[in-house]
Amino acid sequence: MSSTFAEDAYPSPDERARLRESLTRSLPEIPPVYFYDDLGSELFEQITHLGVYYPTRTEVGILEQRAGDILRAVRPRRLVELGSGAGRKIRILLDAWRWVGGGETCTMLDVNGLFLETSISRLRTDYPEYTFRGVIGDFTTDLPRLGRGGGRLVVFLAGTIGNLYPDERRAFFREIARLMEPSDALLVGADLVKDTARLEAAYDDPEGVTAAFNRNALRVINRRFGANFAPDAFAHRAFYDAARAWIEMRLVATRRMRVQIPALDLRLDLERGAEIRTEVSCKFTRDSLQASARAGGLVMSSWHTDPDQLFALALLRRNDA
Repeated sequence: MSSTFAEDAYPSPDERARLRESLTRSLPEIPPVYFYDDLGSELFEQITHLGVYYPTRTEVGILEQRAGDILRAVRPRRLVELGSGAGRKIRILLDAWRWVGGGETCTMLDVNGLFLETSISRLRTDYPEYTFRGVIGDFTTDLPRLGRGGGRLVVFLAGTIGNLYPDERRAFFREIARLMEPSDALLVGADLVKDTARLEAAYDDPEGVTAAFNRNALRVINRRFGANFAPDAFAHRAFYDAARAWIEMRLVATRRMRVQIPALDLRLDLERGAEIRTEVSCKFTRDSLQASARAGGLVMSSWHTDPDQLFALALLRRNDA
């Protein structure tokens, strides 16, 4: 996700410039933040329940087994979740926090205000002993809004770290490290390298939910920037690039078309077969994630994975050596 938007606000000059630059690359791109209007958030929740989509249930299983150990290792007073979505996973940590003790506040940052508001309302009812705060924002630009650290565990789950290009990932880690105190930690969920067939199936389900999610980005662009993309004229494509160790999602034009985007003062002439990249999802080994974190000023203090080595949780701290 490389930009933040509010549905009820006119796009800022910076937002328009970012999207225009992305769409005029040799391979046009739409930042994945535009997946997540209300419909897109609902579609992603459906994806997490699909049989072929292993990351969510695997990460949940690791959390259920290891949350207590992680919290005892950090002893945080504050939790911060980046990209909170429906708030399901934070509940596992909150339940463990009750047993470990020492908890005070929980802050949740997400681009979707409706999901955030709904999650926090439910959490306040179910966990009255904690104070909850919601921040509508993007983890690539709005981390300073969370304030300085100190007794804080930041959780960044769902493999979302993989949606950042390598240079973006290093910049994210550097910013987190800058805001951390020695008593803070970052818990990262990372999807691991595995066989191509299993990876590609997770991003191209037979039910077509991921395809609908992918095309929804065009509907968001239409509504927000006055564009005239024809979403149904694009096919969904997902493939694993082994050299880069990432999945790519693209939209492929099924016919020739001319797309006008008035808010960007931009016209796109797309031939049949033209592609727009909408997401990369990097896959990691322990060594590759550790190297990326180290380049951003963090060190790995623990690593937790499932028996099949599908997914991992890495606990990172600031490198003060």
